[in-house]
Amino acid sequence: MKDLQPATALWEMYRPQEAKYRFRARTLTEARRWQRTARRRLSRLVGFQDDPPVALRPRMLERVDKGDYIRQKVLLQTARHTVMGVYILIPKHRPHPLPTVLAFHGHGYGVKAIVGLAEDGAERDTPEGYQADFAVALCRRGFLVAAPEISCFGERQTDFSYLGKLNSPVPQTCWHTSWLAMHMGGTAIGMRVRDAKRLVDYLRTRPDADARRHGAMGISGGGLHTFFSTCLDTRIRACVVSGYFCTFRDSILAMHHCHCNYVPNLGQFGEIYDRAGLIAPRPMLVESGHDDEIFPRFGVRKAVARARSVYGVFGRGRYPLTDYFKGYHQISGRKAYDFLAEILGAQEA
Repeated sequence: MKDLQPATALWEMYRPQEAKYRFRARTLTEARRWQRTARRRLSRLVGFQDDPPVALRPRMLERVDKGDYIRQKVLLQTARHTVMGVYILIPKHRPHPLPTVLAFHGHGYGVKAIVGLAEDGAERDTPEGYQADFAVALCRRGFLVAAPEISCFGERQTDFSYLGKLNSPVPQTCWHTSWLAMHMGGTAIGMRVRDAKRLVDYLRTRPDADARRHGAMGISGGGLHTFFSTCLDTRIRACVVSGYFCTFRDSILAMHHCHCNYVPNLGQFGEIYDRAGLIAPRPMLVESGHDDEIFPRFGVRKAVARARSVYGVFGRGRYPLTDYFKGYHQISGRKAYDFLAEILGAQEA
């Protein structure tokens, strides 16, 4: 019997159309008023947005000439006890200051997967995996690209060596950080958004980066990162969300996903298309593979259609634009790179 399943009662309670902070504005004035309230409350909900400011203290660790671009590695202090590594990819022979894109990797071995490095740090010049070195592709399209090591991956994983003598199974680092963050009243999403804001702060100190032209692009967990960061940081002028933008009912709440996808009480903001109102009227493009099993296309199309209604209140009903491509859970780039170049003014070599 379905009534024996606890989820049955919870699904009956799941009514995003009745959520307290859903998008229900009908005029631009109402929409702007909703944005101010919803952005403030969402910032409070994800947590860590009001951490005491610290000096960035940028430290250059390496500079590698890759022929048509330069790859730097920089360390930034994003919070009192938090240091983040960032790869900065700078195309050669382009006029400065350059438009910038924050490139957020998804689950896997970390940021190396999108900047042309193998897991062991070895150089490689052929894209591989579902993320296809999209940070390099963006750089070659004319952007200064900032690709951070997202918390819980690569060099920023939790050290579980203390469990060695306890004969205990080692938890996944994302799960551990997510639960610990929630215990402290925040979320892994909040930590990542805070880091992204500090990265934008840093980019605005660089003479080779144009402070007026910031974009963001991410795949999977990086798509989540892109979405929430763009919702909460209005300095990001345009975004590409790949392998993530789907109704919560058909994806995040319907099947197994990493714990870092969840925010307690997020349901008070309705569905994902309601939160797209925090990005509007800024341009957004959604990438989705036809055979992506964890973000199924019927849920993606539903979310996009409803989000266009939200954007319509701002007079931008053509957004989000879409790239529905033949493929699975992976980067496309077929439309994304040109989309960002058009919005942000990148120049091809």
